[in-house]
Amino acid sequence: MKFQHKLLAVAVSASLVLVGCSTVDPYTGEKKTSKLTIGAAIGAAGGALIGLATGKTPEERAKNAMIGGAAGGIAGGAVGGYMDKQENKMRDKLAGTGVSVTRNGDEIILNMPGEITFATGKSDLNAEFTNTLDGVVLVLEEFDQTIITVEGHTDSTGSDELNQALSEKRALAVGQYILDKNVAEFRIEAIGRGETMPKYDNATVEGRASNRRVELTLTPIVAE
Repeated sequence: MKFQHKLLAVAVSASLVLVGCSTVDPYTGEKKTSKLTIGAAIGAAGGALIGLATGKTPEERAKNAMIGGAAGGIAGGAVGGYMDKQENKMRDKLAGTGVSVTRNGDEIILNMPGEITFATGKSDLNAEFTNTLDGVVLVLEEFDQTIITVEGHTDSTGSDELNQALSEKRALAVGQYILDKNVAEFRIEAIGRGETMPKYDNATVEGRASNRRVELTLTPIVAE
C-alpha cells in the first residue's frame, strides 16, 4: 500500500487546543515556548496528547507518522533486526544511568525514574540528566524509522488534577528536549497519564517512587 505524502498541520484535528506551554532550558534557565501542541483528552486514561504523530494505537500513530513525515518505513521482514540493533545501542548508551531498557515485541521501552529526571514536584529537567537524554537522541537520530511516545506518570499523592498537569508538563519537557535536538517533529508525541497507570503499589514508599516516571516507547514505522 502506498501513502500519499502530505504534511500534517500543527492542528491535526478540530479537537486540538493550543496552549501557552513553556519549558526551561536546564543550562541557561531561560523559558522557551513549546513547539509542541497539546491535544484533547484521549482514551480511558484521559491523557493529554502532545505532538503530531496521532492515533489511538502505536500502529496507527506509526502509520500517520509515515504519512505526515514522508517516512519510508521498514520492510516487514526487517523490523525485528532493526529494533534489535536499536535496543543494543540504547543499552550501551544507557548503561549505568538508572534508565532501564525493556523489549516488548517490536517496541522498546525506556523507563526514566522521576528521581533522576526531575526535582520533586517540578517539571524542569535536571541538568545532569540531559547528558543521558543526549545519548538517547544519538540513537534516535541513527534509527529514524521509529516514532517516540513520551508518557509522564505520577504516584497517587496529591489531587488528580495536580498529578495530571504535572505528568503532562514532564512529558512535554522530555519531548521538547528531544525536538530541540532536531529529531523530526512528526516522530514525537507526549502524553500525560497522571496517576492512572501505576506499575507498582502506591501504598508503599518504594512503589510511589517507582510510579513517578517518564517512559519513552519506540515503535517501528513499518512499510505496507
